[in-house]
Amino acid sequence: MKVIINVSLKEGVLDPEGQAIKSSLNNLGFEHCSDVRTGKQIILNLDQKSETEVIKQAKKMCEELLVNTVIENYEINILKD
Repeated sequence: MKVIINVSLKEGVLDPEGQAIKSSLNNLGFEHCSDVRTGKQIILNLDQKSETEVIKQAKKMCEELLVNTVIENYEINILKD
């Protein structure tokens, strides 16, 4: 089963990369961007049939390694094969 994990910075956490992108967009004439936030996407293929088990494993992976839960939020999405 394919798992897509979207990770983003929590509100209030500074995002220097997002600010640099916003500045560059403004310099290119895209002046209607009032805020830019960056994140990352992690795609996993898990050999499990149970959607419940896949979510459980993905959550454990996020909590233990993939996400810094102090400053980041995450969302788990499953794409069925």
